[in-house]
Amino acid sequence: MNLPEQDIIQRIESLMQSSHNFALYRLPWTDECILVLQTKDEAEILTDITQLNGKQGFVIAPFRLSEDHPLMLIRPDILASGWEAISKALSYEEENVTLHSVKRHFTNAKTTLYERPLQEGLEGYREVFTRFITPLQKKTFQKLVLSRMETCTLTEGFSPLRAFVKACNSYPRMMIYLCYTPQTGTWLGSTPEILLSGQEKNWHTVALAGTMPMQGEVMPEEWSDKNKEEQKLVAEYVRRIVKKFGNKLEEQGPYTARAGQLVHLKSDFRFNLKNKKSLGNLLKELHPTPAVCGLPKEETYRFIAENEGYERKYYSGFIGWLDSEGQTDLYVNLRCMEINDGKATLYAGGGILPSSEMALEYEETKEKMKTMKNIL
Repeated sequence: MNLPEQDIIQRIESLMQSSHNFALYRLPWTDECILVLQTKDEAEILTDITQLNGKQGFVIAPFRLSEDHPLMLIRPDILASGWEAISKALSYEEENVTLHSVKRHFTNAKTTLYERPLQEGLEGYREVFTRFITPLQKKTFQKLVLSRMETCTLTEGFSPLRAFVKACNSYPRMMIYLCYTPQTGTWLGSTPEILLSGQEKNWHTVALAGTMPMQGEVMPEEWSDKNKEEQKLVAEYVRRIVKKFGNKLEEQGPYTARAGQLVHLKSDFRFNLKNKKSLGNLLKELHPTPAVCGLPKEETYRFIAENEGYERKYYSGFIGWLDSEGQTDLYVNLRCMEINDGKATLYAGGGILPSSEMALEYEETKEKMKTMKNIL
């Protein structure tokens, strides 16, 4: 993807200083980005995932819905594809951008960024890992996903849009996005995991679990028992939910799939959806999948909130385009970062089983964070 002209860069980045809501995204194996821009009013705030039934727009959903981190739906007042069309759309709106309301929201976002103890570095991770591995070894849970955050200072003149284009060129297999609302602030991500995509009756979701680094440009194929078991648990969960909402299920995998400089075990589930008006209900059942939460779902969901030591916000939520009457492309929000006040907060996690080793799990999070670090 070519970098757009400087005036387009300036116009898009000025939106991050405004009261407007927008998302810029590029789907895997495409070379054209799509702008979703809401020019009037605030993005719609939803209090339950089922409220997405019958909706259209760009969704940014948190791992855990709360007053501070709501589910947001950006209305497509302007929908443009490709830099030329995006330039025309932004030229039309340029004079309407204001700065007043965003200053208030940025102040709130800055406060919440540091309101909990930061679980950063090896020692912090070691402490939390101990809390997670204990109930697994006691067989209280089958699986837990432990994540962490890391904050980097951005270089002077850092451009989120240039980073977006660099991610598009570096990671053709992934969905790339740059999203901003005054409520959520600015998020940039590169994610390999489909949560739900399709249209009419034909739909697709995946089970993605297990991680290994690439060996140069060679994909490793020998998976450990731990990785195989982790992927099996996720696949069993997804299969059960798909059968509840769909029929004519076709399953492929597990197979090794590349995502940047990492590989994962992946299974594809393609199915006919019984009722496309119930997408919100299906999404509520799928999210969060065991790939980002654990099993059993409700119990591990509460355990993570109480024991992980920080707020995930929109990391491991889901993001993308929703249209119950057209094409939907929603992804789990992995390999992402929050951009705020001259800093980028990166997030990464991994599945923990009773057999997991702390040093290996921590190293996996470091490898995953490189996806975003490589574009900074």
